[in-house]
Amino acid sequence: MDVFDLDRALVADYEKFARSFTEIRAPDLRQQIDAIYATGRFWPEPLVTVNPHFERGASIDELVADGTLCAETGRVFRIEGQALELYRHQAQAISRAAVKQSFVVTTGTGSGKSLCFFVPIIDRAIRARFGGEPPRTKTIIIYPMNALANSQINEITKFLDQSGLPEALLPTCARYTGQERDDERDRIRARKPDILLTNFMMLELLMTRQGERDREIIDSAIDLDFLVLDELHTYRGRQGADVAMLVRRDRDRLCRTKSPIRIGTSATMSSEEGEGDRAAAVAPVASRLFGAQIGSDAVIDESLRRATDPTLRLADLSDKLAEAVEAEIPDLLDDNQLRRHPLAVWIELRLGLKDAQRLTRLAPTTLADAARRLGEETGKPTDLCGAKLQSMLTLMSRPETERCGEGERSFLAFKLHRFISGAGHAYATVRPEGQRRLSFDPDDPEARLFPTYFCRSCGQEYHSVTLTAAGGATQVLLRSIDDEPLPTPTRSRAT
Repeated sequence: MDVFDLDRALVADYEKFARSFTEIRAPDLRQQIDAIYATGRFWPEPLVTVNPHFERGASIDELVADGTLCAETGRVFRIEGQALELYRHQAQAISRAAVKQSFVVTTGTGSGKSLCFFVPIIDRAIRARFGGEPPRTKTIIIYPMNALANSQINEITKFLDQSGLPEALLPTCARYTGQERDDERDRIRARKPDILLTNFMMLELLMTRQGERDREIIDSAIDLDFLVLDELHTYRGRQGADVAMLVRRDRDRLCRTKSPIRIGTSATMSSEEGEGDRAAAVAPVASRLFGAQIGSDAVIDESLRRATDPTLRLADLSDKLAEAVEAEIPDLLDDNQLRRHPLAVWIELRLGLKDAQRLTRLAPTTLADAARRLGEETGKPTDLCGAKLQSMLTLMSRPETERCGEGERSFLAFKLHRFISGAGHAYATVRPEGQRRLSFDPDDPEARLFPTYFCRSCGQEYHSVTLTAAGGATQVLLRSIDDEPLPTPTRSRAT
């Protein structure tokens, strides 16, 4: 089952589940509700985004060779014995940290933002151990959610465990998010880990609680080297103000003799199109959160590159593109063949990248809109275009080893963003059967609607209203379903 089949099955199962709680007896109401569901209002067509390729930067070994990193750090960041090949934004971030400059990384999902801070943090911890510094917490990383902290500590632990470094040089890290048992917290207190992963609420408690254990844990972080805020875009409004104040209290208590390197990461900090505009928008927000000046030059954006042949342009492929839509898409195409395939080029440049003076991401779109556009450009039927786009997206997302190649990565991965909402409440006019109007919007300007409820046993509809008589006419007034109905007046019997 590919992701498109999975998506259709998911929606079908959810619709069946969501509608299983209510039986609707009246045919006119049932038909209107069926028609509303059929529009896809509660699960609109999913959006498609193509994961771009990033410009390559220096490798870990190259940064070791030029002195940016120590040799022992190079032993940590390897996979199956091979040094990590960094993206350009990762290398830029590591270089800024090496000269003790703060920065913010605003790159997309899947761009390896965590390495932008973990590499310099680990390097600093190893150098401190070489220099014989006493144990202390040198870095605090603040996450908005425990799930992120759990994932990140597992990833960095994998790198450390495979490094083969002697225990005296091996950096230590610990998670302190409120999930830990008392014995785990006691070990953190005793070990004084180099890196502490936490959330803003737990850090607040560490700063304010007066227990001996908490005081010792936070005091071990005095003269902090790094303060990291992950997912900066989540800190907005009142929560953003709380975090900004927490960061300032941390600075006043833990950074008395020196200023730490402040690092922020986020995938969605600004919707501005220009790189300079985005940096200008992000810098003041980061400065307010950190309580320190973060200039526009300290905002590191992503640098993208083409996965397909950069010499190919859509204007040069019109005839070949139409032929590609008509032809069968082979099950086995390696990366070299996909680099020049007309449909692969079209997908990257119409769904993934805006090819201007600088490559930038395109906004997500639906498969139906993409199929219509491909049909307009090739003169082919929209249904055919949709089927070919789906097939090509699926093919390109598979590892090359499954496409008659040698690489283990996909050629051009993509994401399907599915949004599902609950139906909410039904509202209907109080009219005879066959004349009623039903809507899920209580503010429909074309009708006076009242909440409608259905018996779970027989499906009979009910309106939560009160009927009153005034001026010889019956008035229908809205009433909460939880309110007790008014008693029916009874006439007194004549005596």
